[in-house]
Amino acid sequence: MAKVAVTGGSGFIGSHVVDALADAGHEVTVIDHRVRPHREDVAFEDVDLMDLSSVLSATRGIEHVFHLAAVSNVNTAHKYPVYTAALNVMGTTHVLEAARINGARRVYLASTVWVYNGIPNNLPADETAPFYPNGAGHIYTSTKIASEMVCHNYSQLYGVPVTVLRYGIPYGPRMREELLIPVFLKKALSGEALTVSGKGDQFRKFLYITDLARAHVLAMDERAVGETYNLEGARRVTVLEVAEGIKRLVGEGVRIEFTPERPGDFGGKEVIAEKAKAELGWAPTIEFGEGLERTVEWFRKKWSK
Repeated sequence: MAKVAVTGGSGFIGSHVVDALADAGHEVTVIDHRVRPHREDVAFEDVDLMDLSSVLSATRGIEHVFHLAAVSNVNTAHKYPVYTAALNVMGTTHVLEAARINGARRVYLASTVWVYNGIPNNLPADETAPFYPNGAGHIYTSTKIASEMVCHNYSQLYGVPVTVLRYGIPYGPRMREELLIPVFLKKALSGEALTVSGKGDQFRKFLYITDLARAHVLAMDERAVGETYNLEGARRVTVLEVAEGIKRLVGEGVRIEFTPERPGDFGGKEVIAEKAKAELGWAPTIEFGEGLERTVEWFRKKWSK
């Protein structure tokens, strides 16, 4: 087993990655800023990623660094573009520099399938698709593209082994309450209508959080050194299906209202995740209906306390 660190390990995705790594027997250190881990059996380093000396100290002796910490809320990124660029790109560079100096065995970058936004004609995207910078569409996406490029620079110039994991849209317990599923659930429980724009056929390939977390353990295989993997859900799930699922789980009285389609509303991008299946043996196992039920149950318990 290995000594591993998870930056952003107190967040939604990071906390589940911590669970998966700890349950696999690894010695885990959570690196986060001001927010403690959700479990007591892991080490904790309160670190600002903008402080290189602190990152160096926190990762000394660490063999595998899973770098998840970032400004990930797109609304926050839009409001604070300078801070987002600084934390997401320089923070990544500091993690890579610390790995280089400390001799870490590998760095894993949490990227996103949104890097495929600029692909023309809505073509399906696998890991060989090139970046289209003029189609990135958001400062958050641009920082992830830049971070991937810096990872490859550190690999090529300094010999730091890296693996890039491009996340789809995760959901499940501990997810941020401003995201679609918790928002719909709050409305349903308070008697408000669930508003769906257009026909509700905008889709995402939602990925249950434990499936995403499990991929990080599998990515520690030596075969993944220098590779990039899409980690995407198994099928398309429309906004209308999410609303209907919430209605089914909450019960009578939940209303779905359709509103005019919003100009420029992102319909969805088809992303292929066959490489992770072929090379790592990874594929989603939790069907959306089951995952939604687990998520709704967790939030109802949380809000009833």
